[in-house]
Amino acid sequence: MVDLSPQELARARKNNLSPEKYARLKAESKAPYRGLRKFFYLAFGASGLIGAFVFLAKLAAGQDLANNFPNFALQIGVVALMVFLFRIDQAKDENK
Repeated sequence: MVDLSPQELARARKNNLSPEKYARLKAESKAPYRGLRKFFYLAFGASGLIGAFVFLAKLAAGQDLANNFPNFALQIGVVALMVFLFRIDQAKDENK
């Protein structure tokens, strides 16, 4: 069951909403598009991981180290940034 104040329960009933739906809508209004942001963090992180794997394979093969190493470092940076942003969003979820 969702913990809502009596005023919030009255608002939910007035608008013909269940308390659960009202609580979900209220949470969405406080943090809009959180689910979409998390999806993008995962998608970009996976893309960076695949790119890092490709550039790591090129580095292991010894192909053009001057160009491939900065690209590899960039991909690792993208993965690190996405992990960082995802953890920030997770911490905000837990602090509610």
